[in-house]
Amino acid sequence: MRTDPCIAPHTAEHPPLPVLSRQDIALLADTFKLLGDPSRLRILLQCLAQPAAVNDIAGALQLSQSLVSHHLRLLKAARLVIGERSARHVYYRVADNHVSHVLRDMAIHLTEEPTQD
Repeated sequence: MRTDPCIAPHTAEHPPLPVLSRQDIALLADTFKLLGDPSRLRILLQCLAQPAAVNDIAGALQLSQSLVSHHLRLLKAARLVIGERSARHVYYRVADNHVSHVLRDMAIHLTEEPTQD
């Protein structure tokens, strides 16, 4: 059995990665490109903190409501956020624990002291 030297062996804490097709890898790359926009990433982090409506996100991040709506449409299409209607507003939150873990783990990684190799 060949293993990829760039992928750590799986353990209980780190289950094996699924085998990804070229199409899956392209979709994964597109998802990371989507997260490469600072405004989009700020919106996603805002939705991670707590569910929020478009006008609340726009006010908190000092962005226009139309820009926030546009970014949320893209994030929703990529299954990174979901919207839940309550009365007259739709409240957006991070779609699931996978997305939450990626965001939290990367934030922690970024703020840690680098290790010496």
